[in-house]
Amino acid sequence: MGKRTQQGGDAGPLLEQAVRSVLTAPEEGLDLALDNGASLLAASAGQWSAVSRALLGYADTAVGRCWSAGWRPADLVRVVRRGLKPVHLALAVDLIAAEGRRHPAAALDRRWLEQLRELEAEVWWPGDEQYLGAFAQRHRLDRFALATAVLELLRTWGRLPPIAPVGPGPGQAGRPRHSGPQHPGPPAGEPRMLARIRALLAKAESTEYSEEAEALTAKAQQLMAQHSIDDALLAAAGADRNAPAALRIGVDNPYEGPKTMLLDAVAAANRCRVVWAKEFGFCTVVGFDGDLDGVELLYTSLLVQATHALNKAGSRRDSRSKAFRQSFLVAYAARIRERLTAATERTTSAAAAGRHLREDGTEEQLLPDARLLPALAARSEAVDEEVGRLFPKLVSQRVRVSDGEGWAAGRAAADRAALHGRAGQIRR
Repeated sequence: MGKRTQQGGDAGPLLEQAVRSVLTAPEEGLDLALDNGASLLAASAGQWSAVSRALLGYADTAVGRCWSAGWRPADLVRVVRRGLKPVHLALAVDLIAAEGRRHPAAALDRRWLEQLRELEAEVWWPGDEQYLGAFAQRHRLDRFALATAVLELLRTWGRLPPIAPVGPGPGQAGRPRHSGPQHPGPPAGEPRMLARIRALLAKAESTEYSEEAEALTAKAQQLMAQHSIDDALLAAAGADRNAPAALRIGVDNPYEGPKTMLLDAVAAANRCRVVWAKEFGFCTVVGFDGDLDGVELLYTSLLVQATHALNKAGSRRDSRSKAFRQSFLVAYAARIRERLTAATERTTSAAAAGRHLREDGTEEQLLPDARLLPALAARSEAVDEEVGRLFPKLVSQRVRVSDGEGWAAGRAAADRAALHGRAGQIRR
């Protein structure tokens, strides 16, 4: 792990001066501010190690300010990926890793740790005074080019507005968990049901047989619905004090509108709500914790299926046109909404009649539970209240369809998507 050393001079004031000038520069004066700031930082090879040390110290403030404003690691990286270049992305991950040295793993929630693992945010440099030199060598940059990239990144992060938080930041207390008996816990923080759903969807995406994929994904959706029902009954019995939570899922161009519609279809079928922040390229999904995990997995799987289906959508000359593809994906999302809603209603009706799906996929007959439907209604109401608290001002947006054949092809592809079929009938 990189070490903070105290050798050399203090370049902190110099770095802060350069960052301040870039942060406050208007767009028409930004190039000049960047040139002047980068020249200050890169003017002397002798002060480069001090600038390096100052930068990683400044990351504690710059990145920590973003955490306090509601941003999370994947959000900061997504903003950089959308607006800057690969070198800025590499810098962003490193600065997140540098700031992360302040927080032991025990001070981070499960999703925060997952994001750091996915980003591979690790301290790879031997000492802070050597960081910029090692980075420049890795990416074949001179001091001026690297200093410019640093200032561009810090300007981007420094101008981010506060957003609604979707979970505890480092060291902050999370939401209360189950106060009653716990299910047997999975390793590495992954809920057992989530691990099973993940495995089913991975098999559904990898199989070459559509009927097997349909059965696998249908089983995953059925498990998601049953898990939500089990949680609702725990709450009704007073054994579960969980409150609604939230997560953010990236939704980027092209066709970000239809992709958001697909996410909303998956979320609605699983008693969650979606709020789209178009300018930042993400959606906030609000729901109960187990439902959120399933929504993220199923949306990702269906998006893969939709992309494959779109790429195979006939040989028409205009099947690659923007209008066709937009209409295809809108129709796909609309039809998936219908099918998912029907699947959830079937699972709920079965549960109300006392038929319970075990985690191993088998069914058992129990006595009907009159608490179920009121408990589910209470959870939906709690989610709506949380959305209102996080987002007091919401605006609806329409997505237009301009290609009838694209619409028809999208609905047909959604009918073929891996959702239908009787549970348990997995062909091998």
